[in-house]
Amino acid sequence: MPQQDSEQFVSSLNAKRLTCVLVQRGLIRVQVFFKTAHSFALVNLKPLLQGHVLICPLKPYKRLTDLLPVEVTDLFTTTQLVQKMLARRYFPSASSSPAAPEAGSFNIAVQDGADAGQTVPHVHVHIIPRIPGETGKDGSGPRDEIYEQMAGEEGNVGGALWDKELGKRPKAGGQFATIEDAMRKARSMEEMVEEAKSYRALLEEMGAVSEK
Repeated sequence: MPQQDSEQFVSSLNAKRLTCVLVQRGLIRVQVFFKTAHSFALVNLKPLLQGHVLICPLKPYKRLTDLLPVEVTDLFTTTQLVQKMLARRYFPSASSSPAAPEAGSFNIAVQDGADAGQTVPHVHVHIIPRIPGETGKDGSGPRDEIYEQMAGEEGNVGGALWDKELGKRPKAGGQFATIEDAMRKARSMEEMVEEAKSYRALLEEMGAVSEK
């Protein structure tokens, strides 16, 4: 690895671990909008799309398999709760039923390991609302091919059976638009603070209690 790339990697890694430590000690609050005994949720500096947030374990685990069972349960329970909150925010038809995030579509992903696209060795779950009409630019690179395959007919292992037994599928393939990484822009602290505040308010309306 070239020296400059190595230095950038170390800097990014240290920043991620520092964020984790600051959250544990209660010293960082503006980006974090929810916290439990084992996890925290925060807004994204460079979101892929509007509403793209991260859920992380409080301890800086490198891989999902490193978490204890109670931490895994907490991580994904928090993910589910935040997804419901985002459904209220970005898909108004879900407002009358906070337990119904199916009113909108989401990408939920864990990039577990470097070859899966993980850029820093700290487990985190991406939650991305897929708002109709709001997509990234086309022309993605080779790293997106696996996502295209998973979302297309190659990854739709039950599609043929659906067609045979139940008739034509509502939406064959289910492919989602790709997102051009070069179009992502870092946001200001003020933007992230306001977004985090709005998410806290929605979670409070839902009766969710964040730890201090």
